[in-house]
Order: sequence, then structure tokens, then C-alpha cells
Amino acid sequence: MNKTIAAVVLGMAITLPAWAHTDDYLDTLTTAHGGQLRMAGPYHLELVAKDKELVLYVTDHGDNPVKTENGTAKATIQIGKGKIETTVKLEPAGENQMKGLGEFTLKPESVIVVFVKLAGDEAQSARFTPLKPKAKAAAVKKPAANKPAASAPAPKHSGHQHMH
Repeated sequence: MNKTIAAVVLGMAITLPAWAHTDDYLDTLTTAHGGQLRMAGPYHLELVAKDKELVLYVTDHGDNPVKTENGTAKATIQIGKGKIETTVKLEPAGENQMKGLGEFTLKPESVIVVFVKLAGDEAQSARFTPLKPKAKAAAVKKPAANKPAASAPAPKHSGHQHMH
């Protein structure tokens, strides 16, 4: 029995990093459309936010497009410390996109909360800070003189599966 428990614990420890992506981690990834990536239930949501326009791309955790036809979505935009709120309706546009237009100007402190309900699935939400400055990269130590420098490319988000 102890071997069985040990095997289960080991299995959980190995798979934990595969589904424990934080927003900080997701912010380090290069996205397909240059937006900010968030996880929301069974989806990856990529928000491309510009003044007066929002475009949301929906994929599964394997980065496969998820159809947005017959889906509904809205975005609540909070701008600045005064928390001026604007709500923008997002409508299906293309295979896995939802788009919306509104009268708003984004600032670095803007927060956008997106609510998405796709056909046959439960409603999901995600919080975005699309113009928030990225954290500075950690200082890089100089390699020893007799060892070649190892370079690590920026992390890319390759398709993978998450356990739910």
C-alpha cells in the first residue's frame, strides 16, 4: 500500500507544473497575436486590447482554436484609480475570435475582466492588465571564464494538455 501511495504522490508532483500556470508565468509567453494570455476553465484566452477595440482569441489548452459561433462575451474595463468602468459587448468574429468596440482609452493601470459563455460550456472569466509593464528580467550571472555561455531563449507556449 505504501508503494501505491508513493506512486500517486509522485505522479501528482510530476503533473502539477503542467496545469499550475500563474498569470505571471503566462505573461512571459509569446502569444500568437501579441496579446495577453490567461487561462479560464478549459480555455486559453488571448486579449489584444487597443483604444476603442478589443479582440479575444479562444483556444483550448493544446492551443487549438475553439469556435466562438453562438457564444456571448462582455468585457468590463476599469480605467485608473477612479475605476471608471465601461462595458463592451464582444461578438463572434471569425473561427475563434470575439470582437468589440467602445469609447475607451487604455492606460497602464487599466484592468479588463472578460466574461465568456460558449455554446454548450459553462461561463468563464479572466482578468487582464494588457498595458501593465512587464517585470524586469532577473540579472544574468556572468559564466566562468573557462565555460561557454549558455543562452536560454524566451519561453514559448507550446501546446500541452492540462488535467482538470
